[in-house]
Amino acid sequence: MSGLTEALIYVIQTLGQLYLLVALLRFILQLVRADFYNPLCQFSVKVTQPLLAPLRRLIPSVAGIDLAGLVLVLLLQLILMAVLLLLAGVDVLQFFPSMLVWALIAIGGLFLKIFFFALIISVILSWVAPGSANPGAQLVNQICEPLLAPIRNILPNLGGLDLSPIFAFIAINLLERLVIGNLALSTGLVGSTRALLTPFL
Repeated sequence: MSGLTEALIYVIQTLGQLYLLVALLRFILQLVRADFYNPLCQFSVKVTQPLLAPLRRLIPSVAGIDLAGLVLVLLLQLILMAVLLLLAGVDVLQFFPSMLVWALIAIGGLFLKIFFFALIISVILSWVAPGSANPGAQLVNQICEPLLAPIRNILPNLGGLDLSPIFAFIAINLLERLVIGNLALSTGLVGSTRALLTPFL
């Protein structure tokens, strides 16, 4: 690939992943029933609404889960991967079945990363700004609470010492290594095609 093509791939990949992150974050915020009026929630809604609104006319929510939002994330992931492979001169149709599997794996990996970094931020905030009313801090806590609450119910009371984030970190790391990593190896993608798609994991 020429230097210009590599630069174009880098720009498209970076901007595409940022938008993909916002779209998946919106799905997660709805999944955890985050405060809709939080400024960060409003930002994710406004940014993704133009693409999500048409899908919602076709795909209804099921049991409170926004399936249209999930389909949007999958479509965005597939389109982004297809554009990058086309720019690299790869026959997209030949690899489409593997791309579909890779897209699902990549979304799962990004889903885990969002919770992982939300947990890190939550732990830091609990040290430096416990009980903060900042919209960002409130949103992070709302994302983490559905993950931590079941673990707290299992752990014994340790006198105010909350060890649930440690077990949540362990669970996320195990899922990334044993599930996401092994599934990525099973897709059959090799060489330059795999190298192009690896940053999505």
